[in-house]
Amino acid sequence: MKRNIVIAVVTAAALVGGGTATALAVSGDDAPTTRATENRAADDDGRDDDRGRADADDQDDDGDDRDDSDDRDASSGDVTAADAIAAALKHTPGTAVSAELDDKVWEVDVLGGGDTWHSVRIDPGSGKVLGASEDDEDDADEVRAALKGASVTAGEAAKAAAAEGTVTSVDLDDDDDKGWEAETRASGGDERDWRVDPSSGKVTADRDDSDDD
Repeated sequence: MKRNIVIAVVTAAALVGGGTATALAVSGDDAPTTRATENRAADDDGRDDDRGRADADDQDDDGDDRDDSDDRDASSGDVTAADAIAAALKHTPGTAVSAELDDKVWEVDVLGGGDTWHSVRIDPGSGKVLGASEDDEDDADEVRAALKGASVTAGEAAKAAAAEGTVTSVDLDDDDDKGWEAETRASGGDERDWRVDPSSGKVTADRDDSDDD
């Protein structure tokens, strides 16, 4: 009878304490030995969740422990438009037709053999090739016709336009006004459009840009 009373008391204590209890009883008149352990899993889980949320807040979407404001502005990188074109042609031989700083990455279009086009992506900080893709377009003949007789390449046009500011794009105009078009950004952030003569490399303000001013 005494044994049953002890077990009942231990069980009730475990229920009130919110944990589990184990009773060890021996026969006879010896008093039973009891051991109760509290279940702290819920508390531990709560602490882990708080710590996990804090760690997540310290990281950006990519899992890096840094703020997005630390991202490097590609327009101020060491790799110029001319450098990006040279790196792209070293990786994919052909004729560079355009280079543009897009989403902080240089994208250089290279015309290969036939109607094959290559788009080569260059890191603006290191000049390394990040990747390349291939596509077939039907305007290859038009581009070759626009380049016929031209002595100034896309890279040379980019270097010439760099005297006016940081070149963010250079592209071939294969319409009536054949030649190179370049866009520059000044230190203050102002953007200007320029034309580069495909024979002499002379840089002049784009007429449309001048009209807008």
